[in-house]
Amino acid sequence: MVILHERELTWAGRVSWKHHTCMISALSISTTLKQHPLIWSATNLPHDAYKLLAVLSPIGGVLVICANTIHYHSQSASCILAVNNYAVSSDSSQEIPKSSFNVELDAANATWLSKDVAMLSTKTGELLLLTLVYDGRIVQRLELSKSKASVLTSGITTLGNSLFFLGSRLGDSLLVQYSCGFGGSRSSSGFREEVGDIEGDGPLPKRLRVSSADALQDMSSGEELSIHGLAPSNTESVQKPFSFAVRDSFINVGPLKDFAYGLRINADANATGIAKQSNYELVCCSGHGKNGALCILRQSIRPEMITEVELPGCKGIWTVYHKNSRGVDSSKLGADDDEYHAYLIISLESRTMVLETADLLTEVTESVDYYVQGKTIAAGNLFERRRVVQVLERGVQVLDGSFMTQDLSLVAPSAEPASASDSPLVLFASIADPYVLLRMTDGSIRLLVGDTSACTVSVMTPTAFERKPVAACTLYHDKGPEPWLRKTSTDAWLATGVGESIDGADGASPDQGDVYCVVCYETGGLEIFDVPNFSCLFSVDKFMSGKSHLMDTLIRELSDGAQRGMPLSSDEVAGPGRKESAKDVKIVELVMHRWSGQYSRPFLFGILNDGTILCYHAYLFEGLEGSNKNEGEGFPENSADEAVDSGSRLRNLRFLRVPLDAYTRDEMTDGNSCNRITIFKNIGGHQGFFLSGSRPAWFMVFRERLRIHPQLCDGSIVAFTVLHNVNCNHGLIYVTSQGILKICQLPSASSYDNYWPVQKIPLKGTPHQVTYFAEKNLYPIIVSVPVHRSLNQVLSSLVDQEVGHQVDNPNLGPDDLHQTYTMDEFEVRILEPEKSGGPWLTKATIPMQNSENALTVRVVIVFNTSTKENETLLAIGTAYVQGEDVAARGRILLFSFGKNSDNSQVSVTEVYSKELKGAISAVASLQGHLLIASGPKIILHEWTGMELNGVAFFDVPPLYVVSLNVVKNFILLGDIHKSIYFLSWKEQGAQLNLLAKDFSCLDCFATEFLIDGSTLSLVVSDEQKNMQVFYYAPKMSESWKGQKLLSRAEFHAGAHVTKFLRLQMLPTSSGQSGAPHVSDKTNRFALLFGTLDGSIGCVAPLDELTFRRLQSLQRKLVDAVPHVAGLNPRSFRQFKSNGRAHRPGPDSIVDCELLCHYEMLPLDEQLDIAHQIGTTRAQILSNLNDLTLGTSFL
Repeated sequence: MVILHERELTWAGRVSWKHHTCMISALSISTTLKQHPLIWSATNLPHDAYKLLAVLSPIGGVLVICANTIHYHSQSASCILAVNNYAVSSDSSQEIPKSSFNVELDAANATWLSKDVAMLSTKTGELLLLTLVYDGRIVQRLELSKSKASVLTSGITTLGNSLFFLGSRLGDSLLVQYSCGFGGSRSSSGFREEVGDIEGDGPLPKRLRVSSADALQDMSSGEELSIHGLAPSNTESVQKPFSFAVRDSFINVGPLKDFAYGLRINADANATGIAKQSNYELVCCSGHGKNGALCILRQSIRPEMITEVELPGCKGIWTVYHKNSRGVDSSKLGADDDEYHAYLIISLESRTMVLETADLLTEVTESVDYYVQGKTIAAGNLFERRRVVQVLERGVQVLDGSFMTQDLSLVAPSAEPASASDSPLVLFASIADPYVLLRMTDGSIRLLVGDTSACTVSVMTPTAFERKPVAACTLYHDKGPEPWLRKTSTDAWLATGVGESIDGADGASPDQGDVYCVVCYETGGLEIFDVPNFSCLFSVDKFMSGKSHLMDTLIRELSDGAQRGMPLSSDEVAGPGRKESAKDVKIVELVMHRWSGQYSRPFLFGILNDGTILCYHAYLFEGLEGSNKNEGEGFPENSADEAVDSGSRLRNLRFLRVPLDAYTRDEMTDGNSCNRITIFKNIGGHQGFFLSGSRPAWFMVFRERLRIHPQLCDGSIVAFTVLHNVNCNHGLIYVTSQGILKICQLPSASSYDNYWPVQKIPLKGTPHQVTYFAEKNLYPIIVSVPVHRSLNQVLSSLVDQEVGHQVDNPNLGPDDLHQTYTMDEFEVRILEPEKSGGPWLTKATIPMQNSENALTVRVVIVFNTSTKENETLLAIGTAYVQGEDVAARGRILLFSFGKNSDNSQVSVTEVYSKELKGAISAVASLQGHLLIASGPKIILHEWTGMELNGVAFFDVPPLYVVSLNVVKNFILLGDIHKSIYFLSWKEQGAQLNLLAKDFSCLDCFATEFLIDGSTLSLVVSDEQKNMQVFYYAPKMSESWKGQKLLSRAEFHAGAHVTKFLRLQMLPTSSGQSGAPHVSDKTNRFALLFGTLDGSIGCVAPLDELTFRRLQSLQRKLVDAVPHVAGLNPRSFRQFKSNGRAHRPGPDSIVDCELLCHYEMLPLDEQLDIAHQIGTTRAQILSNLNDLTLGTSFL
């Protein structure tokens, strides 16, 4: 083990006296002898050495990375490489070998690409290759060469021997494939993107399709060709050429410095209630330097509408294909995705409409053989899309295009007419080519079996369900050349590896896969059968209780045969005191599906009658090989047939429950009327399912992970289907409960593989602050771009302009003056969203002066005293950064937006600018006046149309204003070190008064007012990642006659909160008894906040009753939920004061991150906990739902 340590301390100011203070020590650690002898050490390393990189065998040794040098040390050899002019050797006599270019290596990250090539990523995002030139085990020298530019990395690691991962906090993280360039030309085919830099800006889905399996193979075949040892003449380089290709990337929206809340392009002006929320979007400043970008976040999806028609009374819609050719043309199978739909079938209350989906949607109801006199239960394709099956209440029709080829009645023909009306009708149908599964009104099941040669179907009634009524059922088609579930029935995959298919025997139709039937009974059990034999392969008791793992009961009985009697009794013991029982909870819908993807596994979804969705993800359980050999004998002698088919059971199949975070449940009204889940395989290139109902949502599958995006804009949705034709490319159709049918497409600009859909607009600079100008839908943004300046220019800009004397620098030679130095140049860009969702347009740019930093930009409304009317202006506050010898100054700039005749360009005119003492770090408009924070004081100005005239000032804060908020005539400001100040403005005496302040030391990050009805609170976030809520109560004795702000709540957020945004909460009308008094407070606001980690959160007020209920639930959940790594949420959420004295505030905040675990508990535990705190499960879930709905702002 090698340790890098510093023998004596030094710092940058003492380097000329004390330098090279670090050393490394190599220890051999013996755990048996408990000794650690020192083997070798190396001293005199620079004081800025900060990283060790172990050199791979067979070379061995260690690399020490410093800011200006790279050292190699091993027991036998050492060498050094200087990377810029600041490197000095320890005794300043010997010459250090220097690299061919200058680079600074502080904050670099490194990893190995091969045994003698390391890759370094610098603080500017450049990738450098460091080659060790060695002979045997002796490294002779180090060589550094430039490679590509990439993202600014926070960490970098090699995966396998052909991939590396660039993890970034400031930009998108990338997965890059590399290959060493000696392997001849075969590597070049897989790498087309070598020309540019490795940036993650490209359109992702297109780039991901490149990664075929052969391109991902190991590229190190050319390794032996590389020349080791010294080249004959020292001038030749032994650098190996490497080629890179981006294979994947993670979108990152952090660090969020600031955001603005504005209208979307396709906003609907007439929307009300919750639908109005999806008119808005959050425009965030994120990233840094060349990875700086604007992120547009929208919590809900708003499809782009193509057409809409009125269609009242719709019950369901389906689109079906029709293949014209009788024979299946195998060459066309690949283009299945792009086949257009042929017909759209719409089921109304008592009739069915059929539309042709060619260029236009034309109704062909009269001219086709579809059954149109009654409603349709389901429709779909059979026999590889050569036939359409239409399922009716009393029968089934099979059609070839528009002609009927078979009409099958499900009512027994022998029965008299009287009993025919009582015979069971079809309630639900599930279609999986070539089977159709029907669930009848009496809970029985029929299966239609298709004959692929004759294209006809016949009915069979499975015997397995005669005694047990079925609550929900579905067919699962395990597609593909390697059906997934087959691997779980046998242990053969342990020997062959999961990749290979087990059953090669049925070579007739390898692509068809297997069909299974998943059934849930009224009693709550779930079973999986194979079709059409209906032998049970997997069964689970009490599926509806939502356990965290599901496994086959047969295996469970084997493992714990002894304790079998116990779980049954616990329900009955609870006695009459329990308010709710688990008996009322039923499964109303089941779906099992495996989406396409290289390593995809099936998902299983169940919807309960209270609106909860259970989501399970299947996995292979890699059991111990010896444990299940004696399975056949060890069975309890239940029944003969169970022991027989135990061999074919899916005994390695397990399901893991997946939490659904963003989903708000639907209060189901009519339990079993409609199927709410519609699976789609390609809508705008995405796959997943759509959940219709009163809270519609999109569930999309990315990287085997569900992303849930609600759709608020149309209220309740009754029916949904996909549509792919000439005018609507991979689009969708849905029908709202108001009876409007809309044909739409998904907005393509957003990336949906995120918690919220996000659209990134690269700025190639660091965004600092953004504000929204609503009248013209413009976003003014402060952007700084790094530029290279020669030292001459930099020094001349530091001169104090007023005195005007030249600074002499005796110790800078003429060469040094021409060295370049990187500075940030600031400008304010005014951006306008693009109509089509493309890149945003810069409408105007306001440049800052030399060495002037823009600190704040705000749209303010000021009252013009000469014209006696309000004006909307853009206010910019700046500061000159000229070193510590020059007194700080700043400028206030006011701009007006002009209207151009052609309306394409926005004209921005400067109407006022004035230099003030001190940096101008915040501006706000206060009742028609302009409030400016200038250095350590705030000044209130009035606007005459030509001049800003000061009318009042106050000498707070002591140091520097970080944030400034105004509500009515109240002012809240946060200081960089001295916490918050609360002031008021009186018009009569024209004076600012300090009402109260917080006396503790607090490094503020952001502040905002929180309004709940008539109570006003002050919220502040600080440098220790806490949030505090204060209030002003002059009548309370502990407030020292009103001087001191009192604490209302405090909370450790766990991330630096940089911005609060106050938004009005939606009134939630919950149908609970005793809830009407909640919604009195219409004037209730929540705070949306963004953090430097890229997370977004919300603080919202609660009424007393709900708070007491949720707080007692929170206390229970601290013990009931298994926490990550056993960490305690109560200690995590304690206020962190970093050693300063702090009196703890009241515990009056509930942590919804913990509360949302309640839904993931098994049903019995949910009922128990609710019973213990004296409430009901329905009441708790309704409270949590109201919170989600009240704060769904986007």
